[in-house]
Amino acid sequence: MLPNLIHYAIPGFVLLLLAEVIFATIEKKDLYETKDAFSSIAMGLGNVFLGLFTKAVIFGVYTFVYQFRLFTLGFVWWAWVLCFFADDLSYYWFHRISHTIRFFWASHVIHHSSRKYNLATALRQNWTGNFTGTFLFWAWMPFLGFHPAMILSMQAISLIYQFWIHTEAIHKLPGWVEAVFNTPSHHRVHHASDIKYLDRNHAGVLIIWDRLFGTFTPETERPIYGLTSNIHTYNPLRIATHEWVDIWKDLRRSRSFKDAWHYLFDAPGWSHDGSRKTTRQLRKEGLQG
Repeated sequence: MLPNLIHYAIPGFVLLLLAEVIFATIEKKDLYETKDAFSSIAMGLGNVFLGLFTKAVIFGVYTFVYQFRLFTLGFVWWAWVLCFFADDLSYYWFHRISHTIRFFWASHVIHHSSRKYNLATALRQNWTGNFTGTFLFWAWMPFLGFHPAMILSMQAISLIYQFWIHTEAIHKLPGWVEAVFNTPSHHRVHHASDIKYLDRNHAGVLIIWDRLFGTFTPETERPIYGLTSNIHTYNPLRIATHEWVDIWKDLRRSRSFKDAWHYLFDAPGWSHDGSRKTTRQLRKEGLQG
Protein backbone atom coordinates (compact mmCIF):
# COMPACT_ATOMS: atom_id res chain seq x y z
CA MET A 1 0.00 0.00 0.00
CA LEU A 2 1.34 3.43 -0.95
CA PRO A 3 1.83 6.14 1.70
CA ASN A 4 -0.99 8.68 2.05
CA LEU A 5 -0.03 11.64 -0.13
CA ILE A 6 -2.25 13.91 1.98
CA HIS A 7 0.24 13.62 4.85
CA TYR A 8 3.05 14.93 2.65
CA ALA A 9 0.86 17.82 1.51
CA ILE A 10 0.09 19.10 5.03
CA PRO A 11 3.15 21.44 5.24
CA GLY A 12 2.07 22.99 1.94
CA PHE A 13 -1.47 23.41 3.28
CA VAL A 14 -0.12 25.24 6.32
CA LEU A 15 2.08 27.57 4.27
CA LEU A 16 -0.74 28.47 1.87
CA LEU A 17 -3.15 29.01 4.76
CA LEU A 18 -0.68 31.38 6.45
CA ALA A 19 -0.18 33.21 3.15
CA GLU A 20 -3.94 33.70 2.83
CA VAL A 21 -4.18 35.01 6.39
CA ILE A 22 -1.41 37.52 5.63
CA PHE A 23 -3.19 38.51 2.40
CA ALA A 24 -6.48 39.00 4.23
CA THR A 25 -4.75 41.14 6.89
CA ILE A 26 -2.94 43.36 4.37
CA GLU A 27 -6.01 43.76 2.15
CA LYS A 28 -8.31 44.13 5.20
CA LYS A 29 -10.64 41.44 3.94
CA ASP A 30 -12.98 39.61 6.29
CA LEU A 31 -11.98 36.11 5.22
CA TYR A 32 -11.32 34.53 8.61
CA GLU A 33 -13.00 34.13 11.98
CA THR A 34 -10.61 32.66 14.54
CA LYS A 35 -12.95 30.18 16.26
CA ASP A 36 -14.35 29.03 12.92
CA ALA A 37 -10.87 28.46 11.48
CA PHE A 38 -9.74 26.45 14.50
CA SER A 39 -12.91 24.34 14.26
CA SER A 40 -12.11 23.59 10.63
CA ILE A 41 -8.53 22.66 11.47
CA ALA A 42 -9.75 20.38 14.28
CA MET A 43 -12.12 18.66 11.85
CA GLY A 44 -9.25 18.11 9.43
CA LEU A 45 -6.99 16.65 12.10
CA GLY A 46 -9.79 14.32 13.22
CA ASN A 47 -10.30 13.18 9.64
CA VAL A 48 -6.58 12.41 9.25
CA PHE A 49 -6.51 10.50 12.54
CA LEU A 50 -9.54 8.36 11.67
CA GLY A 51 -8.06 7.78 8.23
CA LEU A 52 -5.16 5.95 9.84
CA PHE A 53 -7.64 3.17 10.60
CA THR A 54 -10.20 3.38 7.80
CA LYS A 55 -7.77 3.62 4.87
CA ALA A 56 -6.44 0.13 5.60
CA VAL A 57 -9.98 -1.26 5.53
CA ILE A 58 -10.76 0.57 2.29
CA PHE A 59 -7.57 -0.72 0.71
CA GLY A 60 -8.57 -4.22 1.81
CA VAL A 61 -12.02 -3.91 0.23
CA TYR A 62 -10.57 -2.62 -3.04
CA THR A 63 -7.97 -5.42 -2.99
CA PHE A 64 -10.72 -8.00 -2.53
CA VAL A 65 -12.67 -6.60 -5.49
CA TYR A 66 -9.45 -6.43 -7.53
CA GLN A 67 -9.15 -10.21 -7.35
CA PHE A 68 -12.21 -10.43 -9.63
CA ARG A 69 -11.02 -7.74 -12.09
CA LEU A 70 -12.04 -7.87 -15.72
CA PHE A 71 -8.67 -6.52 -16.92
CA THR A 72 -5.16 -6.02 -15.54
CA LEU A 73 -4.19 -2.45 -16.41
CA GLY A 74 -0.91 -2.27 -14.53
CA PHE A 75 0.94 0.96 -13.70
CA VAL A 76 1.68 2.14 -17.25
CA TRP A 77 1.23 5.86 -18.02
CA TRP A 78 -2.01 5.50 -19.94
CA ALA A 79 -3.54 3.53 -17.06
CA TRP A 80 -2.77 6.50 -14.77
CA VAL A 81 -4.49 8.82 -17.25
CA LEU A 82 -7.55 6.57 -17.36
CA CYS A 83 -7.46 6.32 -13.57
CA PHE A 84 -7.51 10.11 -13.29
CA PHE A 85 -10.67 10.41 -15.39
CA ALA A 86 -12.33 7.42 -13.70
CA ASP A 87 -11.57 8.81 -10.25
CA ASP A 88 -12.80 12.28 -11.15
CA LEU A 89 -16.04 10.91 -12.58
CA SER A 90 -16.52 8.76 -9.47
CA TYR A 91 -15.91 11.77 -7.27
CA TYR A 92 -18.51 13.80 -9.19
CA TRP A 93 -21.23 11.21 -8.63
CA PHE A 94 -20.23 10.58 -5.02
CA HIS A 95 -20.33 14.33 -4.40
CA ARG A 96 -23.61 14.87 -6.24
CA ILE A 97 -25.32 11.99 -4.43
CA SER A 98 -23.96 13.29 -1.12
CA HIS A 99 -26.11 16.36 -1.74
CA THR A 100 -29.24 14.46 -2.78
CA ILE A 101 -29.41 11.55 -0.31
CA ARG A 102 -29.55 12.54 3.35
CA PHE A 103 -27.73 9.46 4.61
CA PHE A 104 -24.61 10.59 2.75
CA TRP A 105 -25.32 14.29 3.33
CA ALA A 106 -25.09 13.64 7.08
CA SER A 107 -21.34 13.20 6.66
CA HIS A 108 -20.76 15.70 3.86
CA VAL A 109 -22.73 18.54 5.49
CA ILE A 110 -19.74 19.10 7.78
CA HIS A 111 -17.75 20.51 4.88
CA HIS A 112 -20.48 23.07 4.18
CA SER A 113 -21.13 24.15 7.76
CA SER A 114 -18.69 27.07 7.86
CA ARG A 115 -20.06 30.52 7.04
CA LYS A 116 -16.58 31.55 5.91
CA TYR A 117 -14.84 30.51 2.72
CA ASN A 118 -11.09 30.18 3.01
CA LEU A 119 -8.31 27.61 2.93
CA ALA A 120 -9.12 26.55 6.49
CA THR A 121 -12.60 25.60 5.25
CA ALA A 122 -10.94 23.11 2.90
CA LEU A 123 -9.70 21.27 5.99
CA ARG A 124 -13.22 20.96 7.44
CA GLN A 125 -13.60 17.29 6.60
CA ASN A 126 -16.07 14.74 7.94
CA TRP A 127 -15.38 12.03 10.50
CA THR A 128 -18.05 9.52 9.46
CA GLY A 129 -17.96 9.23 5.65
CA ASN A 130 -15.71 6.19 5.43
CA PHE A 131 -17.79 4.40 8.07
CA THR A 132 -20.95 4.87 5.98
CA GLY A 133 -19.46 3.34 2.84
CA THR A 134 -18.78 6.39 0.67
CA PHE A 135 -15.64 4.66 -0.61
CA LEU A 136 -17.88 2.17 -2.42
CA PHE A 137 -18.53 4.80 -5.11
CA TRP A 138 -15.05 3.88 -6.35
CA ALA A 139 -15.47 0.08 -6.02
CA TRP A 140 -16.14 -0.31 -9.76
CA MET A 141 -12.58 0.80 -10.49
CA PRO A 142 -10.69 -2.19 -9.02
CA PHE A 143 -13.27 -4.45 -10.66
CA LEU A 144 -12.41 -2.86 -14.00
CA GLY A 145 -8.70 -3.42 -13.36
CA PHE A 146 -7.27 -0.35 -11.62
CA HIS A 147 -4.89 -1.33 -8.82
CA PRO A 148 -6.09 -0.23 -5.35
CA ALA A 149 -2.87 1.73 -4.79
CA MET A 150 -3.58 3.73 -7.95
CA ILE A 151 -7.10 4.51 -6.81
CA LEU A 152 -6.10 5.71 -3.34
CA SER A 153 -3.28 7.78 -4.83
CA MET A 154 -5.63 9.44 -7.30
CA GLN A 155 -8.17 10.14 -4.57
CA ALA A 156 -5.44 11.88 -2.57
CA ILE A 157 -4.31 13.90 -5.60
CA SER A 158 -7.89 15.04 -6.16
CA LEU A 159 -8.23 16.21 -2.55
CA ILE A 160 -4.89 18.01 -2.71
CA TYR A 161 -6.03 19.81 -5.85
CA GLN A 162 -9.29 20.85 -4.20
CA PHE A 163 -7.50 22.54 -1.31
CA TRP A 164 -6.45 25.68 -3.21
CA ILE A 165 -9.89 26.35 -4.71
CA HIS A 166 -11.30 27.20 -1.27
CA THR A 167 -10.39 30.87 -1.44
CA GLU A 168 -11.81 34.29 -2.20
CA ALA A 169 -8.34 35.65 -2.90
CA ILE A 170 -8.61 34.50 -6.55
CA HIS A 171 -11.48 35.95 -8.55
CA LYS A 172 -11.46 34.45 -12.06
CA LEU A 173 -8.84 32.52 -14.03
CA PRO A 174 -8.37 32.55 -17.83
CA GLY A 175 -11.43 31.42 -19.76
CA TRP A 176 -10.02 28.08 -20.91
CA VAL A 177 -9.15 27.17 -17.30
CA GLU A 178 -12.63 28.09 -16.09
CA ALA A 179 -14.11 26.04 -18.93
CA VAL A 180 -12.26 22.81 -18.07
CA PHE A 181 -11.15 22.85 -14.44
CA ASN A 182 -12.80 23.32 -11.08
CA THR A 183 -11.72 26.78 -9.90
CA PRO A 184 -12.24 29.00 -6.85
CA SER A 185 -15.09 30.73 -8.68
CA HIS A 186 -16.87 27.46 -9.47
CA HIS A 187 -16.38 26.05 -5.99
CA ARG A 188 -17.56 29.23 -4.26
CA VAL A 189 -20.90 28.56 -5.95
CA HIS A 190 -20.88 25.04 -4.52
CA HIS A 191 -20.43 26.34 -0.96
CA ALA A 192 -23.21 28.91 -1.26
CA SER A 193 -26.54 28.82 0.57
CA ASP A 194 -28.22 31.05 -2.04
CA ILE A 195 -31.15 29.16 -3.57
CA LYS A 196 -29.91 29.59 -7.15
CA TYR A 197 -26.52 28.13 -6.18
CA LEU A 198 -27.70 25.18 -4.04
CA ASP A 199 -26.40 21.74 -5.05
CA ARG A 200 -24.43 22.95 -8.05
CA ASN A 201 -20.84 22.49 -9.27
CA HIS A 202 -19.99 19.10 -7.74
CA ALA A 203 -16.68 18.77 -9.59
CA GLY A 204 -13.47 17.45 -8.13
CA VAL A 205 -10.77 18.52 -10.59
CA LEU A 206 -12.68 18.84 -13.88
CA ILE A 207 -15.77 21.03 -14.16
CA ILE A 208 -16.66 19.23 -17.41
CA TRP A 209 -18.81 16.70 -15.53
CA ASP A 210 -21.11 19.43 -14.23
CA ARG A 211 -21.37 20.91 -17.71
CA LEU A 212 -22.09 17.46 -19.16
CA PHE A 213 -24.67 16.36 -16.57
CA GLY A 214 -26.47 19.70 -16.15
CA THR A 215 -25.35 20.75 -12.67
CA PHE A 216 -23.14 23.70 -13.62
CA THR A 217 -23.92 27.24 -12.52
CA PRO A 218 -21.49 30.14 -13.03
CA GLU A 219 -20.69 32.61 -10.26
CA THR A 220 -22.54 35.84 -11.02
CA GLU A 221 -22.50 37.44 -7.57
CA ARG A 222 -20.71 36.85 -4.29
CA PRO A 223 -22.29 33.85 -2.53
CA ILE A 224 -23.59 33.69 1.01
CA TYR A 225 -21.74 30.77 2.56
CA GLY A 226 -22.96 28.12 4.95
CA LEU A 227 -26.16 26.10 5.21
CA THR A 228 -29.75 27.09 4.60
CA SER A 229 -30.12 26.53 8.35
CA ASN A 230 -26.78 27.17 10.06
CA ILE A 231 -25.69 25.23 13.13
CA HIS A 232 -24.08 28.08 15.16
CA THR A 233 -21.43 26.04 16.93
CA TYR A 234 -17.64 25.78 16.95
CA ASN A 235 -17.62 22.49 18.85
CA PRO A 236 -15.93 19.89 16.56
CA LEU A 237 -17.93 16.99 18.01
CA ARG A 238 -21.23 18.77 17.40
CA ILE A 239 -20.13 19.80 13.93
CA ALA A 240 -19.26 16.18 13.13
CA THR A 241 -22.49 14.67 14.45
CA HIS A 242 -25.25 17.30 14.31
CA GLU A 243 -26.99 15.91 11.22
CA TRP A 244 -26.84 12.34 12.52
CA VAL A 245 -28.48 13.57 15.74
CA ASP A 246 -31.18 15.31 13.69
CA ILE A 247 -31.76 12.16 11.65
CA TRP A 248 -32.22 10.17 14.85
CA LYS A 249 -34.77 12.71 16.10
CA ASP A 250 -36.63 12.53 12.79
CA LEU A 251 -36.65 8.73 12.84
CA ARG A 252 -38.13 8.77 16.34
CA ARG A 253 -41.01 10.98 15.22
CA SER A 254 -41.66 9.03 12.03
CA ARG A 255 -45.23 7.89 11.63
CA SER A 256 -44.37 4.88 9.48
CA PHE A 257 -41.59 2.88 7.91
CA LYS A 258 -42.15 4.91 4.75
CA ASP A 259 -41.48 8.15 6.63
CA ALA A 260 -38.36 6.67 8.20
CA TRP A 261 -37.11 5.61 4.76
CA HIS A 262 -37.61 9.12 3.40
CA TYR A 263 -35.85 10.71 6.37
CA LEU A 264 -32.84 8.50 5.70
CA PHE A 265 -32.68 8.29 1.93
CA ASP A 266 -34.69 11.15 0.50
CA ALA A 267 -33.18 14.57 -0.19
CA PRO A 268 -31.93 16.65 2.75
CA GLY A 269 -34.79 18.84 3.96
CA TRP A 270 -37.53 16.27 3.32
CA SER A 271 -40.17 16.24 6.05
CA HIS A 272 -43.44 14.39 6.34
CA ASP A 273 -45.31 17.52 7.42
CA GLY A 274 -43.71 20.05 5.10
CA SER A 275 -42.00 21.86 7.98
CA ARG A 276 -38.69 21.79 6.08
CA LYS A 277 -37.89 22.07 2.39
CA THR A 278 -35.62 20.23 -0.02
CA THR A 279 -33.49 22.14 -2.52
CA ARG A 280 -35.96 21.30 -5.28
CA GLN A 281 -38.85 22.67 -3.22
CA LEU A 282 -36.94 25.82 -2.25
CA ARG A 283 -35.96 26.44 -5.87
CA LYS A 284 -39.56 25.87 -7.04
CA GLU A 285 -40.88 28.32 -4.46
CA GLY A 286 -38.22 30.83 -5.48
CA LEU A 287 -39.31 30.60 -9.13
CA GLN A 288 -42.95 30.98 -8.16
CA GLY A 289 -42.12 33.96 -5.97
